[in-house]
Amino acid sequence: MVSWEGVSEFVAVAEAGSFTGAAGRLGISTAQVSRQVSALEARLSTRLFYRTTRKVSVTEPGQVYYRHCRQVLDGLEEAERAITDLQQVPRGRLRLTAPVTYGETTLAPLVNDFALRYPELRVEMHLTNQKLDLVAEGYDLAIRLGKLDDSSMVARRLASRTLYVCASPEYLSSRGEPHSLSELGRHNCLPGTLDYWRFQERNRPRNIRVSGSIRCNSGWALVDAALKGIGIVQLPGYYVREHLGAGRLISLLEHYREADDGIWALYPHNRHLSPKVSLLLDYFSKNLG
Repeated sequence: MVSWEGVSEFVAVAEAGSFTGAAGRLGISTAQVSRQVSALEARLSTRLFYRTTRKVSVTEPGQVYYRHCRQVLDGLEEAERAITDLQQVPRGRLRLTAPVTYGETTLAPLVNDFALRYPELRVEMHLTNQKLDLVAEGYDLAIRLGKLDDSSMVARRLASRTLYVCASPEYLSSRGEPHSLSELGRHNCLPGTLDYWRFQERNRPRNIRVSGSIRCNSGWALVDAALKGIGIVQLPGYYVREHLGAGRLISLLEHYREADDGIWALYPHNRHLSPKVSLLLDYFSKNLG
């Protein structure tokens, strides 16, 4: 009879790259993970990991064993999801990741409302601007913004994102309003992570390099600077739409606005789309518009 003891712990260490990381994923102590893996190595009479004070790496036999174990665990997870499908009640853990600002301002309230509807669901939402490995880190889906470059995932478009160029009435009264892309060089443009802004001219995309007295990777900081009349910004609608509606900011160069980006849900090709994930995606599609 094959024993399953230590297999989940072994796979978690192999994917996390450390015993501490594996313990965090499994919700158990690092010592327990270590004991289970050591017992598994003893049972197999094989060293599965090289251990140093700084790093844990998988041995060659460990890599072979991992590939087989991963397939088996994927099969077990698929079987559990199939049973959940039969019950047609969203329950259990649902893990998703999303960008920080968009997650905080837009997604988190929707996720909280969704969780209220299904009290048997346990949602884990990780907000980060890093692109995580969904398979290796056990996420059901990721929300991504803009243009996609990952063809290994299934992508479903949930909504659109509009980029606005805008400034305060005070700034425009003192510096004037730009009416063409060439005029931006005479203005105090406040860039973010990139040093160029995206536009569309004669139905073709065009990037314009900009500079100004402030550069910051925080959209909220740039909004504050624009509201105080310091300069012009280009930001997604979820940063500025309220201020545009109230007249605190004025939309500029609308004739050159780039076509809207997509807001996407991504999930692995080989991942069965369970009812809880499908329901959440439908809820996002209905409420993100």
